[in-house]
Amino acid sequence: MVVDMSVQMEIVCVGNELLIGKTLNTNAQWLAKRATSLGIAVKRITVVGDDVEEIANALREAIQRKPRFIITTGGLGPTFDDKTLEGIANALNRKLELNNKALQMIKEKYEVYVKAGRIGSAELTPHRVKMAKLPEGAEPLPNFVGTAPGVQIKVGNTDIIALPGVPSEMEAIFDSSVAGMLKKEAGNIMFFEANLYADNIVESTLAPLIDIAMHDNPYVYIKSHPRGEEKKPHIEIHLSTTAKDSKTAKDRLGKVMIQLSELIKEKGGKVKTFKSL
Repeated sequence: MVVDMSVQMEIVCVGNELLIGKTLNTNAQWLAKRATSLGIAVKRITVVGDDVEEIANALREAIQRKPRFIITTGGLGPTFDDKTLEGIANALNRKLELNNKALQMIKEKYEVYVKAGRIGSAELTPHRVKMAKLPEGAEPLPNFVGTAPGVQIKVGNTDIIALPGVPSEMEAIFDSSVAGMLKKEAGNIMFFEANLYADNIVESTLAPLIDIAMHDNPYVYIKSHPRGEEKKPHIEIHLSTTAKDSKTAKDRLGKVMIQLSELIKEKGGKVKTFKSL
């Protein structure tokens, strides 16, 4: 594929629950899909446990690769196992310090909870204040759904953005504070995709047909995903491209879908249906 999304991003997901299989990592999928749709190339997704050194090591390694963005999820809350900000501070050799802007955000949140009858007191206990202790130089990002603010820290040309692990909070902060930032950096590049479904053809027979289609259409990336069995093959074929306008993208995808469909039919396969996303 010739076209490349030059703005790169890495995702670091934090939580023992992810490593032991208790929780499905839907945050990584959601972030990767949203970032890709905004024209950002997600280069790596890393999962680490609730351990300061593990978090710090993952951040150090990611920073060395110099992506434009590193987004972390999880570990921003008030409990003992919420260690992401400490890990980030460790990776950057910075101190954790009370951020007054973040503290005000948290204070206002608890006052709202008291008025709504959700809790009895808005007292800023040590565990609540913990969420306002950010690495030096960090900026809090408003959390309109939950309590813990998101966090943004600039390191050279890399922006580290820490988001909560609760999906609704992570998504809300991303949409309100992060998406625009990513889109601005990506510029006019947009990501487009389509699916083609093929029956009665096994993947090993399909493989050289994909090679031909990609050779003839260098701006389109094609990947096959078997969904059936060897005796009853059913394959989802995912096609994607990046372009500055939808017409160019649709023309590219339409051309390769027609070509690939004909190649599949010539081999006795059947194109069941396709859809653009």
